[in-house]
Amino acid sequence: MKIGTVLNEAPLPQLIEAARKIEAAGLSNIWMANIFGYDAISILAILGRETSHIGLGTAVTPTYPRHPTAIAQQAITTAAVTNNRFTLGIGLSHKLVIEDMFGMSYDKPAKHMREYLSVLMPLARGETANFEGQQYSVRGVNISVPGAERLPVVIAGLGPVMLRLAGEMTDGTSTWMVGPKTMADHIVPGLGRDDATVVGGVPIALTTNVEAAREKIAKDLLIYGQLPSYRAMLDREGIEGPADLAIVGDENTLRGEIMRFQDAGVTHFSAAIMDVEDGAYERTLDFLSTLT
Repeated sequence: MKIGTVLNEAPLPQLIEAARKIEAAGLSNIWMANIFGYDAISILAILGRETSHIGLGTAVTPTYPRHPTAIAQQAITTAAVTNNRFTLGIGLSHKLVIEDMFGMSYDKPAKHMREYLSVLMPLARGETANFEGQQYSVRGVNISVPGAERLPVVIAGLGPVMLRLAGEMTDGTSTWMVGPKTMADHIVPGLGRDDATVVGGVPIALTTNVEAAREKIAKDLLIYGQLPSYRAMLDREGIEGPADLAIVGDENTLRGEIMRFQDAGVTHFSAAIMDVEDGAYERTLDFLSTLT
């Protein structure tokens, strides 16, 4: 299992410094979410030019606001300028964002993703996209970028239909708020194949102040216990909220809990390091470097 980390938004010089530090620590991947700040694909292209070998990926970029040919062009360009170290992670986002905030229809999201992938995946393979659907009609589009190889694509699949799509049409899935029991019993078998990429994003902190750390995590990650897709995963795991999912404690605790994700079938552990107290981020990153 590869060990990577989530890179949070900060001024660009700090992001470059952090990316270099993460690479020097020996971690295998940097993952970056796309919310309401930086465009994550663009930032990862920059960070790819400032690093030499660490993997880079979005976790995840929403599909609805971007036509699949546009995201393919941007992602393939980013792959080319980073020596093909880039993985495109995409997802539906949530009704709260797409429909309530953006004013776009969130009707039949799984159908939307299947049509989206029907256009995107041929382009990711360097092929010509031809597709006629209800949401997308694309004829004779081919994207050719010098130096680009096949683009790895993962989707944020949590429900059974989305997991099947991930297994059938892409390289795998990128998850958040999924515990090891749910990984083993639901996510991994739901992909329907043994060679799929399974990214597991998990909050983590190395600390002796466990109770205070969980209280801060519960406050900082409150929204993720309320969004329906994540709430369903927490319920499957049998836990109350994000703070209960978080891996918090000493080195032995962290090591044991991370191994549970490996045993569950996670291929890429993505540590969302929670800065719960002074020095917690640095300590946790140093610990993760011992696992690589």
